Amino acid sequence: MSENIYVGVDLGGTAIKVGICNDEGHLLHTYEGPTGTQDGVHTVIDNIEKYVRQIVADSPYEWDQLVGVGAGVAGFTNIREGIIILAPNIGFRDVPIRSILEDRLNKPVKIDNDANVAALGEAWSGAGRGIENCVCYTLGTGVGGGIIINGKIYQGFSGLAGELGHISVVPDLEAIQCGCGKTGCLETVSSATGIIRMANDAVARGDRTTLASVDKIAAKEVFDAAKAGDEVALRIVNRAAFYLGKSMAAVAAVLNPEVFIIGGGVSKAGEILFEEIRRVYAQLAPDPLQKDVKIIPALLGNDAGIVGAAGLLLRS
Repeated sequence: MSENIYVGVDLGGTAIKVGICNDEGHLLHTYEGPTGTQDGVHTVIDNIEKYVRQIVADSPYEWDQLVGVGAGVAGFTNIREGIIILAPNIGFRDVPIRSILEDRLNKPVKIDNDANVAALGEAWSGAGRGIENCVCYTLGTGVGGGIIINGKIYQGFSGLAGELGHISVVPDLEAIQCGCGKTGCLETVSSATGIIRMANDAVARGDRTTLASVDKIAAKEVFDAAKAGDEVALRIVNRAAFYLGKSMAAVAAVLNPEVFIIGGGVSKAGEILFEEIRRVYAQLAPDPLQKDVKIIPALLGNDAGIVGAAGLLLRS
C-alpha cells in the first residue's frame, strides 16, 4: 500500500483527538484519549505520541507511509518556531512542542491554533472543498476565525491573522468590554457568551419573554425561543446576525473571499441566523463584492480540527 497518510491532532483540555487523512483530505480513521493535563506537560506530550503511534498501528497503514503530524491547539502559538506560548486549558507555557514531537516520532510536525486548523479542514475537505479563497468563522464560547488564501492559511505578520471575533463592529454607545480588553468586539454580541449575556440582560430588565422561565439560559434556548416567535429572543438573534453580516462586509472589502463558512455550536441555529446574516451582508457590502459570494454552514463539525491539523503538512 503506497498511499501517503497524514495524522492530525486536536489537542483539547479534556481529550486528545487524532485522525488519519489521505492526500485528498478524507478522514480515514479516528481515535480519542484523555489529555492527562492533571499529570503535567510531560504526560500530555507522552499521550500525544502514544495516540499517534496507536492510530497508525491500528490502521491498515504502515508507519513509513506517515508523511507527518499536524496539531491544533486552543491558545497562543509561535507557528514558525513550533512553540505553544500559552494554552491555559492544557497547562502549556513556552513548550517547544514541534521539536519535542519531531525527536520522538522522527517525522515532520507542524502546529497552529485551533481556529486556523478548523478553517483549513473546512477548506480542504469540508464546505470549502475546491475553493481557494474563503473565510471561516467559528461561533462558540467566543468567535474564532481563519483565513484561507490560495488554498493556504494566511497567518499574518506574527501568526495572529484571522482574529475575526475582535473586529470592532459595535458602536461606542452600545459597546461593552471584551475579554481582550477592548470594546465593541464582534465576540461580545455574536458568540454564545454574547447571546446568553443579551438574553440575561433582557430578563433582568423585565422584558416580556419566555426566556424568563428558563433556569439557566443557553444559546440554544434563545434560538428555540426565536423560532417559536418570541420577539425578545428574535431581537437578540437578529442583533448577533447583524454584526456578523457587518463584519463580513468589512472583511470582503479587504480579502474578497468566494465563500464565508460559519461553524461552531451557534451555527447550528440554522436559517434563522443565516438568512439574517445574508440580508445584512447584501445591505452593507458593495454590489461587486456580493457577486457569486456565498455564506454557508460548515460541514465537518467536530472533525474539522483533526482534518485541518493533518492538512498543515500539505497546505500551510
